[in-house]
Order: sequence, then C-alpha cells, then structure tokens
Amino acid sequence: MGERWAAGRAAREVVPLRELAFVPAGRDALTTVLDQNKARVPDLVPLRMQRMSASPWTYYRGAAAVMAADLAAAPHTGIEVQLCGDAHVLNFGLWATPERQLSFDLRDFDETVRGPFEWDVKRFLASLIVLSPAKGPAAVRAALRAYREKIAFYSTADELRIWYDVITADQLLSLFAPEDASARVARKARRRTSAGAARKLTHMLDGRLRIVEDPPIRVRADFPDEAFQAYHDSLPYERRGLLDRFTLVDAVRQVVGVGSVGMRVHLVLLQGRNGQEPLFLQMKQAGPSVYEQFLGPSPYAGHGERVIRGKRQIQAASDIFLGWAGDYYVRQFRDMKVIPNGELITPFLVPFAERCAHVLARAHARTGDALAIAGYIGKGRRFDEAMAQYAAAYAEQTTRDHAELVASE
Repeated sequence: MGERWAAGRAAREVVPLRELAFVPAGRDALTTVLDQNKARVPDLVPLRMQRMSASPWTYYRGAAAVMAADLAAAPHTGIEVQLCGDAHVLNFGLWATPERQLSFDLRDFDETVRGPFEWDVKRFLASLIVLSPAKGPAAVRAALRAYREKIAFYSTADELRIWYDVITADQLLSLFAPEDASARVARKARRRTSAGAARKLTHMLDGRLRIVEDPPIRVRADFPDEAFQAYHDSLPYERRGLLDRFTLVDAVRQVVGVGSVGMRVHLVLLQGRNGQEPLFLQMKQAGPSVYEQFLGPSPYAGHGERVIRGKRQIQAASDIFLGWAGDYYVRQFRDMKVIPNGELITPFLVPFAERCAHVLARAHARTGDALAIAGYIGKGRRFDEAMAQYAAAYAEQTTRDHAELVASE
C-alpha cells in the first residue's frame, strides 16, 4: 500500500497541485467545433449548431472536444482511471438495474477511454458553474469535499465493497423535499419503458406496428441490417437467446442530445413472440473518443465496443441488452431511465453535486487506484483551491467560446 500512496505523491512532481488551475489561452475552439461537423450527417449539422448556440450550457455539452484539447495542453498526473469522458452534471441520472431497481449513476460514455482522473473531475466541476453561475461555486466546493471523502474511504475499502457500492434512488430523492418524491419518480420510471414508448411513438400501418416519424427528430433512413446482426453476436450467449425471442419490425433514424447531433442513431422496434410485447433498442454510432488523439487509441477493434466496455466497468449495474457492432453500440431505449434537467436540479445543486461526486469517486475507485489518487490529493486544501479556481476560469472561457460560436453564424 505504501508504494501506491507514494506513486500518488510522486505525481505532484509532474503536476504540482497549484498547476491544476491552469487554463490554456490562445487556442481555436471554434475550429475544433466546426471540424467535428465533417463526420456528421450533413443535413443535421445546422441542428447541431442551433442547439450548441442556444446558451453557454448547451455549448459546453457539445464541446467536449474543445475541453479535451484544453486539458491535454498541460501535463497530467498519469494516475489513470476509466474516464467517463463527459462527466458533466446532467450526465448523471437514474437507471434500472437488471433486478428492476433504480440506481443513480453516470449515463453517457461516448468519450470513455483510460486517462488521468483529474480530467473527469475538471469536466464535472466546470459544468456546475456553467449550469448555474450563482449556485455553481458552492456546489463546486461541496463536490470537491464529497469526492475527496469518498476517495479516502475507497482507498482503504475492500475491492468487493467498492464494486458493489450502489447509490439508490431513495438516497438521491431524499434531496428533493416532498415526501412523495420517491413514489412520483418511481411512477415516472415505470412509464419510461418500451411499452410506454410504444404508446407514444408507434401506430398501426397496413396491419403492422410502425414507429411514427417526426422530422427531423425521427425519419426513415437506411438501416444497417448487417450491423444489427453483428450486435446480436456480441451479446453473451444467454442474452442472444433472449433477443432471438423478438422480431425486428421497424427502425428510424433518430436525433438525440446536443453533442451527439449528426451522429448516426437508429431507434429500433422489435416485438416479442406473443406479438404484443415491444422492445425498443437504440443503435448509436460512436466516433473516436475526443481524448484518443492525446492519449493514444483505445485497444478495441471498434468504438462501439470501446463505449460498452467502458460503460460496464464504470456503472454499478448495466442494461442486459448492451452490445456493439463495429462503431455502433446498442442499449435499451429509455428502460426506466430518469434524466435530470437543469431547472429541476438547480435549486438543489449543492447536495446534487455531492451525490454526483460520490458516483464519480466510485467510478474512479472501480477502474483505477483510489489510494494513489488519495496520495496525490493529500489533505485537500491546495487541491480544492486549484480545482475551484480552474472550474471558475473554465466556465468564463466557455462563455467566451459560446459567444464566438454565436458571432460566427
């Protein structure tokens, strides 16, 4: 254990704690954003630009590549974890475990790759201030304290204790004062299933169930049938047997998120053998992680596998239908997912940020060395000061970058 702690302390020679506050200047964020459009579906590029231009917050969500370049512009600690890669505050949410219980976890892994732990922490902290300049600084301080405390706990915890640690929905919902909050969210989660999606998104056409188009959000487009077969073959044997009980009946191209707009995403509808049970899957294209050009390529043959392998490492419990096919990854659509929105969490941003920090610390402890991280952080005062300074400065930089994008239109 002493060697692991010492490795963390030694990282201070590479990145002294005060240098965590460094934010690069003189870079070309606009070119980075526009260059990403080259790999997108051309007719969706204007929608991506529209969504990113809406506010500094939506810009931040879509500009992970900009921040990756900024983070890589300075030395890093070399204390590696499996990065979420886009750990902003709204990329934490409620998920259904295979046992159909709700847990609170990270939810977006398009950029996941192994990398220095502090990059995830910085992306998370800066997001708090971009989302809420008023409440963000207090949320940053609370999140830093919670992250340090959880890393200190995990640094001496048994490995299985770390692996099995789950944050339940009740632990999260205790933040939101009304006593019936848990019951309301549980009811909402039960509606966010394939059956609930079928009621809203399908109709009968010529005697067959079809997904309702809603241009440009859902439109007919060529569907990669061969990729779906490859996805089937990526599943564990018993899950393949389950999928075989369903028949693919329809698929449309779908627009999702902010940063993902323009990537090829398909909403896929299957029906069970009784002809009544729907199953919606989302088949999403992934490009290289925005960090790979700085950290080196991932070891996987396709980016779909990179995303799913990272997701399985980080999340406490994952979707039973997770799989991949080349640069596509597949997951259930909705499946009791409850995603927070900024207006809901901003009044509770400080305690919400603490819960997110707990999740992030657990992810880093599961996939890296919590003792080395604790050794680097030390008592925490200088770490907290530098990281809080970084978060505030990067939020200001994001506002300037957003203004530059708006002015370019």
